[in-house]
Amino acid sequence: MSGLKVGGLRVEVSLVEISDIDLEQALGTDDPLVTEVLAEPDGPQSVEPFLKALVEIGGSDLHCKTGSPPRVRIDGRLRKLQAPTLTNADTEAMVRDVLGERPDLWQEFVDTNEADFAYSMAGIGRFRVNAFRARGSAGLVFRRVSVGAIGIEDLGLPQVVSALAMEPRGLVLVTGPTGSGKTTTLAGMIDHINQNKEVHVVTIEDPIEVLHFDKLSMINQREVKLDTADFATALRAGMRQDPDVILVGEMRDPETVKAALAAAETGHFVMSTLHTTDAAETVNRIIDFFPPHEQKQIRMTLSESLRGILCQRLVSRSDGYGRCVTMEVLVNTGRIADAIADPEKTGTITSLISEGSYYGMQTFDQHLVSLIRDGVITLEAAMLASSSPHDLTVELRRLGLVA
Repeated sequence: MSGLKVGGLRVEVSLVEISDIDLEQALGTDDPLVTEVLAEPDGPQSVEPFLKALVEIGGSDLHCKTGSPPRVRIDGRLRKLQAPTLTNADTEAMVRDVLGERPDLWQEFVDTNEADFAYSMAGIGRFRVNAFRARGSAGLVFRRVSVGAIGIEDLGLPQVVSALAMEPRGLVLVTGPTGSGKTTTLAGMIDHINQNKEVHVVTIEDPIEVLHFDKLSMINQREVKLDTADFATALRAGMRQDPDVILVGEMRDPETVKAALAAAETGHFVMSTLHTTDAAETVNRIIDFFPPHEQKQIRMTLSESLRGILCQRLVSRSDGYGRCVTMEVLVNTGRIADAIADPEKTGTITSLISEGSYYGMQTFDQHLVSLIRDGVITLEAAMLASSSPHDLTVELRRLGLVA
């Protein structure tokens, strides 16, 4: 293990895992031996140096917990900062500090022992934060988010993503587990619209993460609990705001799903997210939001309004420089629409995707094969991300990529 000084903190990193990357030079530090940050002389430890460290080492998340030193997530792994163990007074003060300008959220935290919100620190960055209590003590998790969107091409996403972003109407869903980059993909799609179409975009988010600035489009970003009561209320009101594009941060309940489908049916382009693992599960999840007597109608509505589903996972790169996205892409063709509408055919969706490369469709395993062939990821990483490791191995052997 070797120490790396960042923002006055020492981060323990494994030289085996980092390979030959000179992190100290990359971060502009020539003194890796500082081992601790003293507590604030006049009170509890501030969160500021930890957030600065998170940004400077390129981490994605900061975890602050009573009884443990802060930890940062780098390329999917939690790393311990060489900093003092946080006390209950430290974490309580951190919560009060980051909620200082939002008395409504402080009251919510007092009443419910948890709160979700966005937080900005001048000169450091913007973060999505969850404050909570565990065994009576306060804890916080900060997710680093970008102020502006990263373009679709810069993200390395398939070209079909740009085509789906330019759809005039209908529904596009971006799905995947927590931390898989759904927000980043949606932000890239909004930015693509912003650069290419003169339209009105309304986003409904909880909280607002990536900030967008008007280019060709006019963009209004609304935050749940700050600008509106909830997703469903904002969606209903949004229909009276002359929107062309509506982004719904997450479809959490039947009312929001129904409102999003109605908006897509009435000529709006709607984008949203779900926590599902692949396209077939996404279709089933939407249908299962509703009681059996409504599911036939929902199937018909979804088959007509759906434009595409983008399911993604992050996989470690073979060169050690972070992670890349692997994506399953469904584009709603006539055969896909039939499979959605007919419950007896829904099980064929994955095979239809595998046969739909002409339309830009691909399964996770097809994308993994191409990434292995191009040397972007290793076989071991691909197996961990694969939906069917056995089928992936068979395909790789057929192509002569493994023995």
